[in-house]
Order: sequence, then structure tokens, then C-alpha cells
Amino acid sequence: MRAAIIPVTAFEQNCTLIWCSATMKGALVDPGGDLDKLKAAVAHYGVELEKILLTHGHADHCGQSGMLAKELGLPIEGPHEADRFWIARLEDDGPRFGMHCEIFEPDRWLVDGDTVSVGNLTLEVIHCPGHTPGHVVFFHRPTNLALVGDVLFAGSIGRTDFPMGNHQDLIDAITGKLWPLGHDVVFVPGHGARSTFGQERLTNSFVADRVLVGG
Repeated sequence: MRAAIIPVTAFEQNCTLIWCSATMKGALVDPGGDLDKLKAAVAHYGVELEKILLTHGHADHCGQSGMLAKELGLPIEGPHEADRFWIARLEDDGPRFGMHCEIFEPDRWLVDGDTVSVGNLTLEVIHCPGHTPGHVVFFHRPTNLALVGDVLFAGSIGRTDFPMGNHQDLIDAITGKLWPLGHDVVFVPGHGARSTFGQERLTNSFVADRVLVGG
């Protein structure tokens, strides 16, 4: 699997282009905006898009994904259906952040334990609620790469003060579902720099082992 990070929107949201190097078929994960920029990146890498994958329903991650899907004839997979209410309010939320967003219906809602395919690749779907109730993470086990959206960041975790957010659910998802994948897993967050689960278990002031044990 190959991956390229393309920051989009005023929030510098990490849209990730992933593709199968054997088939050159790929997917955009969280194409929230700046569609011309994203299409240029796809062309630059010579990728044939198969689908759009979504981690959750916030505007910077999915606000223009329906527009892109319609334009290119692509299916949308994700997030979990618990984020339906976020997608339903995109046209109201978008202008608050200076974005033009459109409501859409994913072709496939995802649940914990599902898999998604991109070319010859298979990614595991892990439901990680807390930041939003329907947030999912995509994990490619052969390369130890996780696309975690706004669940976890280098040095931080996702906000839980949005509607239907839950801090304890988020902590439980990180420690119970992500940490068991292994210290060496590299993750691409929804914003900011990449890191590894091992590094965050050592240094993250919210979910480091010493912090949680101390709490």
C-alpha cells in the first residue's frame, strides 16, 4: 500500500490518498474540501480512484465528499451510521466554517469488524466512538498503518465536547481497540503530524500508560 497526505480546508485536515501499488487503484480517505487540489494529487500519482472512505461526519472531513462522489461516480463507504445526524446537518454547519457542504447518503455504512477493499488491499474497520459516535478507523495490518481521523493525534486526542461526544468512550476506544494493534503501528491523524501508538503510549499527556495508571 502507498499513501500520500493532502491537507485540505482551512482546518488543514489530513485527507489521505491510499492506493494499491499492484493495481494503481485507490481511495481518498476524508476528502472534506479543496476538491481541485485532491484531483490534481490523484492525477500526479497516477491513481485510478475506486471509492471514498470516511472516518466520521464532521464537515472538514466529509463536507464535499458527496460532491466529489457525484462528479466522479464513486461510492462512499463509512462512517458508522451513528454519525448520520452529523451528515444531515452539513449544509448548516458548513457556512459556520466558511465551507460549502452538501448532504449525502453513503453507499455503505460501516460497523466494527467490517473490511473495505482498495485494489488488492484489505483494510480493517474499527469503530472508535467518542469524538463522534460513529467514528471509524481504517487499519492496514500488512503495513501497520492506521488512518485514525480525529480519534488520536500526536500528543493529543480528539475533542469530546461536540454533540454526542463522550470522553470515556474515546479513552476506551484508544486503549481497548487501538493499543492492542501494537506499538509499531504508524498512524495518520486527521490533523497534524504522524506518530506511532508506541510513542503516544509513552508521551501523550491524555493516554500515555503512566497517565492512565496514575489516574
